[in-house]
Amino acid sequence: MWYDIIICKIKKRNGEKIMDNFAEQLVKKNETSADKTRRILMITVGILFTIAIVLLAILQLGRPLVALLGFALAVASGYGTYHIVQNTYVEYEYAFTNGDLDVDKIIAKKKRKEMVSANIRQLTDFGKYSDGMEETEDMTVIFATDNIAEHEYYADFTDESYGSTRLVFAPDERMLENIQKFLPAKLRHRS
Repeated sequence: MWYDIIICKIKKRNGEKIMDNFAEQLVKKNETSADKTRRILMITVGILFTIAIVLLAILQLGRPLVALLGFALAVASGYGTYHIVQNTYVEYEYAFTNGDLDVDKIIAKKKRKEMVSANIRQLTDFGKYSDGMEETEDMTVIFATDNIAEHEYYADFTDESYGSTRLVFAPDERMLENIQKFLPAKLRHRS
């Protein structure tokens, strides 16, 4: 599911009106069959492991301390399984402000991790993404997309942490409009 917000603010600085371009978009990662299979496998293994620990704890009821430790491990195993499965639910947030694009990964709707930031004015390439595109060996590819290939775009730039970087993402029309306003002239006509 996609959500987006577009806001234009007018500020007065030294008597002149300045417009801030701001766009925000939330993209939920669509699960592939491999993702679903992996999640089912994690749940199955977690449940079986928890049941095995409970059964071993029951067999140790003659020794209360060992049995109590076994039940505590079973609870920890159940919680760990739940936590690991919840971490497979991923969303990406794109925030565009005056030529800067920030991409964050949101895990289980709780944890936010900053993935990358790019200045759109300094992109070296931009356009529609396809699986067969060439990538150099030293290039770091960051996928922050919903896994629907028909509307994926790429942005190439140099990042301080990653070096040569390709961001693959899925901007909606409003986000694209804002990005295209700040693209270098040589890229603006190609996208």
